[in-house]
Amino acid sequence: MRGSVSKIVRFEDEEEFIEEMQTAFDIFSELSQRYGGGNVIEGVILWDTVGIRDNDDIKVFRIGEFQWVKGTLNLEPEKLFTLEKYFDELESKWDELSVDDVKYFVDLMNEALGEERVYYEAYDLGLKRGEAYLIINLLALEYLDHVIDVEDREAFDWALNMLMKYL
Repeated sequence: MRGSVSKIVRFEDEEEFIEEMQTAFDIFSELSQRYGGGNVIEGVILWDTVGIRDNDDIKVFRIGEFQWVKGTLNLEPEKLFTLEKYFDELESKWDELSVDDVKYFVDLMNEALGEERVYYEAYDLGLKRGEAYLIINLLALEYLDHVIDVEDREAFDWALNMLMKYL
């Protein structure tokens, strides 16, 4: 995308990272809706983010979220059962999981399904545990920096500082 950059970032506390990125995303999104210019944070891929292509589209989630996602998947029951079995196994090994382990299980799932329905981009991006891939729209960031009103400056600066903390 024009004006976008991507970077692999590292973090010590995964939950803190997710919370801070979500808050920054929410602030940038609200400011973008108010002033225009597009989303500043265009994407975040965590080391444990997977995608599943169902009969409608691709659903993206983290490994530990499958129990909530399976209710939104438009798949035949036998395919859901197969996926659930593998994701339960992944979740049971959570503390010792590596990116290589997740890739291995994704390959097993696709083989068991007989088609490629599960995607794991983190492996291809070279992510490790404790890393994420951020996509930032610099043009949107620069635009907001120049057009926001004084009353929104504090929120903008906070979100920018959270982003810069990891960049």
